[in-house]
Amino acid sequence: MKTLSYIKYFFFLFINWDVKIAWYMIKQEIKGEKKYGINTTGADELHNLEKQGIDISHATIYMPVSYSLLEDLFEQLPATIRNHFLDLGSGKGRALCVAAHKGFKQVTGLDFSKTLCHTATENLTKTKEQVLTFNFKVINNDAFYFDIPDDVDCIFLFNPFDEIIMSAVVNNICNSLQNNPRKISIIYVNPLHKELFLKAGYTEIWHSKKMKYIEAVILETV
Repeated sequence: MKTLSYIKYFFFLFINWDVKIAWYMIKQEIKGEKKYGINTTGADELHNLEKQGIDISHATIYMPVSYSLLEDLFEQLPATIRNHFLDLGSGKGRALCVAAHKGFKQVTGLDFSKTLCHTATENLTKTKEQVLTFNFKVINNDAFYFDIPDDVDCIFLFNPFDEIIMSAVVNNICNSLQNNPRKISIIYVNPLHKELFLKAGYTEIWHSKKMKYIEAVILETV
């Protein structure tokens, strides 16, 4: 089953990018899935949600961030940021599972696909068998309306929404900070709308770009 998933994902990457990126990503997939014992490989254009009458016009395709980049990002986080990890557009839960392994006490995933939420829950349950010291929650909801918990200190985004939803997310984070002033780290992969955070007063503390298409930043509140 996993072999078929890897083959399908390879061809998805090859068609949308090129063979070099596809080969690099698949090697990372096989290594990472084995290391963490989860099943998160694959891409989903969310057409099934559209058939159910759910508006996907503001969403982007589901695909997971590469394990190597994800691990690099956690290495760059301040050591004090390990309380509550929130993934907006959490998909199958890859970032949540790795966050648990990296020492976060609470991880929360938000996604508007029930199917992806169910898969994320299955993967987090497997991770809970390996890492006993964290709690998790997966919420099926729209990020536009989601109130950011006041104890969240790290938010993960893999280009999950367009500018309209992202603007609302930035505003929701600001509201949370007003309720409980604190330092928050924003991990933003494929940061197409980074300027929204910069205009809101965030500072970019780390940036990486590999193979032209693999880009990520870490932003912090002042």
